[in-house]
Amino acid sequence: MRLPSSVLVSVSLFTAETTAALYLSSTYRSAGDQIWQGFTLLFTLVPSVLVQLTLIFIHRDLSRDRPLVLLLHILQLGPIIRCLDAFCIYGSAGKVEEPYVTITRKKQMPREGQTEEVEQEVGQAEGKLVTHRAAFARTSVIQAFLGSAPQLTLQLYICVLQKKLSIGRGTLMVISLLSIVYGALRCNILAIKIRYDDYEVSVRPLAYMCVFLWRGFEIATRVVVLVLFSSVLKVWVFPVVSANFILFFLHPWALFWSSRSPFPENIEKTLTRVGTTIVLCMLTFLYAGINVFCWSAVQLRLDDPDLIDKGQAWRRLAVYYSLRFVENTGLTLMWYIHQTEFYNWVDAPVLEVLLLLGYGTAVFFMLLFYQFCHPCRQLFSSSPAQGFWECCGSLCMLRGTLSQPGSMRSKPPGKETGDDPVCVTKGDMTQSLCGAV
Repeated sequence: MRLPSSVLVSVSLFTAETTAALYLSSTYRSAGDQIWQGFTLLFTLVPSVLVQLTLIFIHRDLSRDRPLVLLLHILQLGPIIRCLDAFCIYGSAGKVEEPYVTITRKKQMPREGQTEEVEQEVGQAEGKLVTHRAAFARTSVIQAFLGSAPQLTLQLYICVLQKKLSIGRGTLMVISLLSIVYGALRCNILAIKIRYDDYEVSVRPLAYMCVFLWRGFEIATRVVVLVLFSSVLKVWVFPVVSANFILFFLHPWALFWSSRSPFPENIEKTLTRVGTTIVLCMLTFLYAGINVFCWSAVQLRLDDPDLIDKGQAWRRLAVYYSLRFVENTGLTLMWYIHQTEFYNWVDAPVLEVLLLLGYGTAVFFMLLFYQFCHPCRQLFSSSPAQGFWECCGSLCMLRGTLSQPGSMRSKPPGKETGDDPVCVTKGDMTQSLCGAV
């Protein structure tokens, strides 16, 4: 039985960030900065409430007679008591004989083309620890992208405006960045375990290091780009972020409506249709929040029983990072054009190049992870490099089709609308790119 270290890391980051945010908000109150105090508390309390609700939902506490646990969740102390419960279960494991065990079957990674199926006995204590790990993996993602990400953006924006970095603000920013990177890492691990649920997955330390560096560079550069852009074009930052958020929020619903699938009823048996709709909206809300700052590692599919697309969509990954690179370049360019004398202390061209190199470094570690460090890379039908080349080839074909001098000519009389082969090729390519996104 493994030590529940992931539970301890999640609770430690949650407690440290909440404590640092409350201390920083008290300093804002002493300085008379009520606006900064309000936003700091907002990005602390709202994700904290969502974390409590998630833990209650996963552990089904509403249907069980546990008033003390519910009271602790109301006091925002739920993660701490859950962590203590997990370590109590781990400490008492093996001292009492299990009344019953569950037999699970997992496939091992193929060796020399052969796949073996192994049976494992899972006791009641280990099953409870698995539930705790799964619950805290999901709360870490919620805390990271609905709390830590906007909190880090806000505090960095205040630093830029005030041209100083206090100890309290710097501490909160470091903890928030670690929380976001850890949440993104949990996204990757959850995606692997959901996609390869039939296999026994073991993630090596080198893979963790690659994902940590990949997510660290990706999120840090994205936050800096958004802060620089918002500091010179305050009116436009809200439309840019809102457009990103709404696009990713509506995309799973658009795919669901276009598939004409029945409404998913397998989320939770005790939920009504209204409750299921609320849960799905919160899930797509979280999905959109993740994609605003980084790649979510999964494609949400509301018409699938697992709500996750289990296929490896290399084209979608390539399109996301290509468009995000273009967007970051455009935002930094707009900052460079509209910067004022306020930024005389910054070497703007060097900073812009560093941001682009930082994002390129993130892409490098991402490719390194999928190509060499992914625990299930033996099951890939195609490599990520091949997927990227196919996407680039599709874009080149689309560009060549659009640049043909005869592509805009009028159709000869007597032909139907769909008889022109050029238009058919263009439509096919456009449809394939839209499907990849």
